[in-house]
Order: sequence, then C-alpha cells, then structure tokens
Amino acid sequence: MKHLTSLLTAFLFASLTFSAVGAELPLVFEDDFEKGADRWKPTDPAAWKLIDSKAGKAFSLFQQSKYKPVHRSPFNIALADGTEVTEFKLEADVLSTVREYPHRSMVMVFGYQDPSHFYYVHFGKKTDDHANQIFIVNDAPRTKISTKTTPGTDWDDQWHHVKVERNPTTGDIKIFFDNMHEPVMTAVDKTFAWGKVGLGAFDDLGDWDNVKLWGVKK
Repeated sequence: MKHLTSLLTAFLFASLTFSAVGAELPLVFEDDFEKGADRWKPTDPAAWKLIDSKAGKAFSLFQQSKYKPVHRSPFNIALADGTEVTEFKLEADVLSTVREYPHRSMVMVFGYQDPSHFYYVHFGKKTDDHANQIFIVNDAPRTKISTKTTPGTDWDDQWHHVKVERNPTTGDIKIFFDNMHEPVMTAVDKTFAWGKVGLGAFDDLGDWDNVKLWGVKK
C-alpha cells in the first residue's frame, strides 16, 4: 500500500471481503501502476500518463480529453481490461489535482457495456442534480438515480480512498468516501446487470492508484 488511506483500509478490510448477500468475493483485478498502465483503455490516451508520486507510480489524468461522448456523460474515462463483472466491490485511491471550485470532482465508472450504456458515480464538491450523485447513461444524457447523497464531497489536496459496491440481484449501489463503513451515496437500479469498471473525471483532472476489484466475472 502506497498511501496512508490504503494502509488504513488494509488494516480494516484485508481479512474478509463480503458481498451484500454474505458470500466472499474473489479478487479479480488489481493495479498499483508500478509496472505501467497497459491494462487500461482510456477514451483519450493522450489525456493520461504514468507519473511518479511521493509513494510510487500513479495513473494521472493530467489534461483535458478530446473525447466527445455520444450522450452527456464523463469526458475522461479509463476502463480496466477484463473487468466484466456482475456483483463486485471496487476500491481505489484518488487525488484531485484541480483548483478549488464548486464542481471540483472525480468519477468511478461501472456496469460499462458501451459508450451509451453504463453507470458512474460523481464525487462533486457541491451537490446538485448534476453533481455528487450516482448516474445512469442509458442511450440518453446522464440521469440521476441516487436515493441518498451528502451536501458535497470534501475535496482537498490529499489522497482519498473510495469504494463502489454493487449487487445486481437487488439493484443496490453503495458509494463510500474515506469512511468505508457508512455509504455517502446509495441507489437502487437493475438496468445493467454487468459491465466493466473504470476511473476518471467528468471534466476535471486527478490521479489514481491502488485499484482493487473483487467480484463475480460475467
């Protein structure tokens, strides 16, 4: 583990990883970028690069993407190869690298089937109908599906630990930020029962590290 948040998470959760129905999920993907980022497919490769952080390598979304999505949705996405999963838990460390402003944000993508069909969570500094929510892109501009959120995500210039939990049988989606016990956002939706996972931002910049995915392969 290369960041303090990862060490804390490892201490709390390394012994057992359980799904919403109580069965242990296997680790199916992990990447700390120490050997590169060859297993990632960005929507715009020119916007991403491998960097040296204080604790090792990280995958950096360092400039705005020229990718233009079919429907209103994140411009900056890097998908992880071979991560078509049904039930899963996805964890990562993230650092926002932009100036402070009301919509400072990063996103995690899941249930990704193609550019017009996927879910994502938007960790936004200030909540509104288009920020700090869980969204679905279903052959139309992104639509909020959150049943719970917070006034906003407390971004600063430090690394943070984030997690997405998904149970397609019940439709439950739970999102965590730093506190891995209490979700900051929830939703219930059964539209997409499987898909790839990914990382990125809607239109901001930031770095990612220590990605782990536990789940059931499709």
